[in-house]
Amino acid sequence: MEMEVDTPRKRIRVGFDEIRRREVGFSSPTFFRRYFSGSEVLVKQINLQGKLAGHDGCVNAIQFNSTGDILVSGSDDRQVVFWDWTTQKKKLSYDSGHLDNIFQTKIMPLTDDRIIVTSSADGQVRLGQVKEHGKVFTKKLGKHQGRVHNLAVEPGSPHVLYSCGEDGIVQHFDLRTHSCTRLFCCSSLADNDIQHSKKIRLNSIVIDPRNPNYFGVGGSDEYARVYDIRKCQWSSNDDSTPLDTFCPRHLIKSNEVHITALAYSSSSELLVSYNDELIYLFQKDMGMGPDPCSVSPIQTQKLGEPQVYTGHRNSQTVKGVSFFGPSDEYVATGSDCGHIFIWEKKDARLVRVMFGDRRVVNQIEPHPHVAMFASCGIEKTVKLWCPSPSESPPLPDNIEKIMESNKQGREDHSRVYLSPDVIMRILRLQRNQAVAYIESRFDRADFQDSDDDDNEGRDAYVMAFSEGEEGSSSEDPRDCNIS
Repeated sequence: MEMEVDTPRKRIRVGFDEIRRREVGFSSPTFFRRYFSGSEVLVKQINLQGKLAGHDGCVNAIQFNSTGDILVSGSDDRQVVFWDWTTQKKKLSYDSGHLDNIFQTKIMPLTDDRIIVTSSADGQVRLGQVKEHGKVFTKKLGKHQGRVHNLAVEPGSPHVLYSCGEDGIVQHFDLRTHSCTRLFCCSSLADNDIQHSKKIRLNSIVIDPRNPNYFGVGGSDEYARVYDIRKCQWSSNDDSTPLDTFCPRHLIKSNEVHITALAYSSSSELLVSYNDELIYLFQKDMGMGPDPCSVSPIQTQKLGEPQVYTGHRNSQTVKGVSFFGPSDEYVATGSDCGHIFIWEKKDARLVRVMFGDRRVVNQIEPHPHVAMFASCGIEKTVKLWCPSPSESPPLPDNIEKIMESNKQGREDHSRVYLSPDVIMRILRLQRNQAVAYIESRFDRADFQDSDDDDNEGRDAYVMAFSEGEEGSSSEDPRDCNIS
């Protein structure tokens, strides 16, 4: 018996059959909505429908509420804005109280959209409570020593959330106690001495929706770690031994990549996005256990290969990654080239690419119920994307050129990769060589008699490295969220 091949003609026929079943009462409205929201035909017709303008800086964080009628955004301008996205109008905005760029905004469940938690480059985790007549009360919940890119809210809980920061620390918050608990400091899995091991700067934290006791973190090395909160709570030391770890085979012990984002599907699949590498989808049975460095090459070969998604580039910013569709049928992310990429999850086939930002697209936020999403990036607006009739093809005519350019950028970057420690050593060496050269050629009298222009040039050259050695940076913390 021959199997019928899945073709566009077949999908159209099945679609008409489902419409007929709905009309005669054989198919429930809920099933029909979910079926068509995940339809590839709709996904290929997603186009820009509008923009939400009102921030004075890059928009780094967006989230729909549970019903999908309100969108909340956070920006470099330190404002939190509630949007009625259907009318593209502001409902409410308030000053978050942060001292630096907002990186995350989360609506606490079951609070009538009145409790918002935010994190920022200033290291703070803050709460905003919307009172009557639109007044907002804000307060600090906790603090990290470094930027806090990500928060995770326990599904269905109006009280519990987690934060992770560039200080490597994971904190647990319960809003009923008005306090936070330090769970552990994430350390390198390659070091045997935990007390003196290298800390991992964390960029992402996610909670498994099927088992909220499990949460995953990712940061400045190649391993995505999964922990059990029940074990962390009772730990009497700062040991950050995970329950399980995930990493593509070719990246194990590479020390040349880091994780910018994680996402869990409704079936506990773990999506991992790497800086200047690719996106990988891991099943639960692909983990390497708590100590991946002890896994032998033979054991590694027995692990299943994760699905891989290619074509984009994730280098300039701390980008997110998302599942899309009512049953997580698709994977979506932004790219340094300014495009949005959408792949079919099952076979990693690229189904839709559209231009989303003049510079970089950072975040994709799917609507909780319908086939639409919001995006944000370096521009000051939030963009809304919905299915609509269009004559433009699902993939741009120059898609091969776009993908090749992104691939070439990744390969060029990998050839010249230097760790931060190596860069600092090079800068110190250059500084010392510059000072030795100047002192060997001129004595102090020569410096005093030299022209002002020459002196300024030499002083600026030497001082630049001296300041760098002390840990100062020319990076303005108010700039857009670029790592």
